[in-house]
Amino acid sequence: MNDKQLATEILFHLGNKENVLNNAACMTRLRVGIKDFTKVNLDQLKAIEGVMQVIESDTLQIVLGPGKVNRVLEEFVKLTGLKPGSTQASLQAVASTNKQAQKQKYDKPLQRFLKKIANIFIPLLPGIIAAGLVNGLTNVINFVNAGTLSGEWWYETIRTMGWALFAYLPLLVGSNAAKEFGGSAVLGAIAGSLFILNPSMPLLGMFNEQQVLLPFTNEIFNPAAGGLMAALIAGSFFAILERRIRKWMPDLLDTFFTPILTVMIGGLVAVLLLQPIGNLLTTGTGNFLNFIYETLGVIGGYALSAGFLPLVAVGLHQALAPIHAMLNDPDGITQGVNYLLPILMMAGGGQVGAGIAIYVKTKNKKLKGYIRDALPVGILGVGEPLMYAVTLPLGKSFLTACLGAGIGGILAVIFDLGAISQGVSGLFGLLIMVPGTQFRYVIAMLGAYVGGFLLTYFFGVDEKHINEVYEEQ
Repeated sequence: MNDKQLATEILFHLGNKENVLNNAACMTRLRVGIKDFTKVNLDQLKAIEGVMQVIESDTLQIVLGPGKVNRVLEEFVKLTGLKPGSTQASLQAVASTNKQAQKQKYDKPLQRFLKKIANIFIPLLPGIIAAGLVNGLTNVINFVNAGTLSGEWWYETIRTMGWALFAYLPLLVGSNAAKEFGGSAVLGAIAGSLFILNPSMPLLGMFNEQQVLLPFTNEIFNPAAGGLMAALIAGSFFAILERRIRKWMPDLLDTFFTPILTVMIGGLVAVLLLQPIGNLLTTGTGNFLNFIYETLGVIGGYALSAGFLPLVAVGLHQALAPIHAMLNDPDGITQGVNYLLPILMMAGGGQVGAGIAIYVKTKNKKLKGYIRDALPVGILGVGEPLMYAVTLPLGKSFLTACLGAGIGGILAVIFDLGAISQGVSGLFGLLIMVPGTQFRYVIAMLGAYVGGFLLTYFFGVDEKHINEVYEEQ
């Protein structure tokens, strides 16, 4: 089936172009906005040759694989008449035509809340990746060259770019948090600015040769306490407070009094209450991770890598977004070395090993084709095709892949692996490992491959079930 035929077949089972609101593509998925889900034939859609998986959400996400999804989208937009990312004028029909049961099934409160948290940090990833790499590489250069480049204007400019993101990250987090929770981004930025360490801050000033002391604790304010967690909580609180004030504020006074009341009330609450909460969460998170990594050691490493993809499958992995940002902060609890990320990256290695095992053992040609297309990108760190099209539908194979990935997690702990940035995985993970640990990272990932392969080969391949899921060839 060529790309045009595949696009035509998909559109037919979606209820034809009249039922399509928008169409776009990400790395592996064709994302389609649907007017009326009752007109979609999901069983037939999933059975189309070339469709790896169909994921139901507010939009319908059809997994086709990297490269292919863009070619199919090109044909799909010709059929729908909608440009990629564009939307039909009847967008208001979405809320009334999407079934309530559909929303309840795929829009759980916890997942919805965690998605908001992830949405706060995802726009910041390009900066976190760039700044993390700059900080990590310049630290190595300083060590190797004994600081001979220090004082060179171009070198210090580059170092400043790495420093700047993390120095002012609370401001950006507060801004995004306020926006995500329905408030004004600039007021959220003001909330976040409370947690930027700046000696010029009036709250840190000297008056009559005395520093300002906070009530209750009788201590000096410490902007760094709570860090990103405090900025996230404060930005979200400012948004909620702003919306509440706006409800009873007369329209004539809203422009002036809503912002100032939000800032004044919110600032006092943030300093007295929200920062201690943020500090408690930050300290608790650090203690928990330290317990997993230091106390449990290889057991903790195994549990984290083996349990990560089940979290991904239900959307709970989004809670890790602020933790990764906190660990990559050079002034944070781990001085910028994210030791959690390499352990979690091993989960993809277990999927790769399982995919190879299934390919070797199964005789199902359709499944072999899926694995053949999904393995290369899985090795490079894009695990969705393998997970959604191969192991997850088979159930037992997903379990053995996860359990096998734990071997890589054990090795990641033994080898003391750490990442200086984030944003990539798989083979590309070599780019973000602490310099000098790349070879150990490869060994750990090979361990995840082997673990996933052996457990799946001996315990995770059920040919009868495979033929039921993928049609016997």
